[in-house]
Amino acid sequence: MMIRRFFSLTVLLLLTLGVPAGAGQGNVRLDGLFQALHSTTDAAYAESVEEHIWEYWLDHPDPAMVRDMRAGVLSLNSDDYHSALRAFDAVVARDPSYAEGWNKRAAAHYMLGDYRSAMLDLRHALSLEPRHFGAFVELGLVYLALGDEKPALRAFDAALEINPHLGRVRAQADALRHRAAGTDL
Repeated sequence: MMIRRFFSLTVLLLLTLGVPAGAGQGNVRLDGLFQALHSTTDAAYAESVEEHIWEYWLDHPDPAMVRDMRAGVLSLNSDDYHSALRAFDAVVARDPSYAEGWNKRAAAHYMLGDYRSAMLDLRHALSLEPRHFGAFVELGLVYLALGDEKPALRAFDAALEINPHLGRVRAQADALRHRAAGTDL
């Protein structure tokens, strides 16, 4: 409890020190967050750290980018994948160095069944942010959709190496391992 309170106060302090908006995946504070995520055994604390990581990943200094990202996410959540794809196309066209734009566009491609495009976008996102556990999870899902379990397991394991608190991903990876070994859970 004390550690969680200290972390929350530290994050609040750091956010008020004039950090440039839109630091995104290049924000130096991510290193500490990833270290905390990897080392903690407190599930609630890990969830808070993960939320902060996602906030940094979604951050961007351009209001038009933020607007397009929000529109795309709303479209994804409303199952309007074509509109989501158009919004995320605009995002990656405007800033090709923005990893979360590529990650979100991959999600739209995946939902539209365009697994090849999803895979390409995920690889691009990972080239920009190699610690993007969400992109690794999505990559695993793409491989599963293609029926290719070995690379799916590698992608899930890569996500778990970065964020060991992904319970559903761990269960999926364990199921794949058991299936590969010929045993049931």
